[in-house]
Amino acid sequence: MELLFENQHIVVCVKPVGMDSEHEVPQALSGEIYTLHRLDKNVGGVMVYARTKAAAAALSKAIQNGAMVKEYVAQVHGTPPECGDWTDFLFKDSAKNKVFVVKKERKGVKKARLEFFRLTDGDPALVRIRLHTGRSHQIRVQFSSRGFPLVGDHKYGSRDEASAPMLFSCRISFPLFGKEYAFESLPEWAE
Repeated sequence: MELLFENQHIVVCVKPVGMDSEHEVPQALSGEIYTLHRLDKNVGGVMVYARTKAAAAALSKAIQNGAMVKEYVAQVHGTPPECGDWTDFLFKDSAKNKVFVVKKERKGVKKARLEFFRLTDGDPALVRIRLHTGRSHQIRVQFSSRGFPLVGDHKYGSRDEASAPMLFSCRISFPLFGKEYAFESLPEWAE
């Protein structure tokens, strides 16, 4: 696992595909580690973990206030618009571990928003995404619901041979104790 930065308050790493972000990554980092956000096991990318309770509290507040910005790259089937700002209502069926776009708010439904811009033309297309909300399977569901399933995302409509969704958390930025931090990493398939 690649470490991008660490000090007494935080550690920033690139989580490999196939590693659990809530248990396996903290164990690999060792010492006192506080998990602040998560990535699906079959998705890799840049993550930040707190080493102190004070840093965990400050970063949790940054997440709640929208001050932590997370960006992703994804390969999608089809050619989506050049850019977009999508808001949907998502419902998670926990029994099936699957998320669906629904038409209106009701119990168990959460609003989800992302912005994106297309980096390449053709099929598949490479897109860069900024999350405004962090909902379960959000990027996968919002793109699939519009006819652009992620390459390798067999749960949400992809029919290709890729073994995992082509989705990667490529950039994270946040304030902490009066300083701004930003970290970026790209997977080979997006360089």
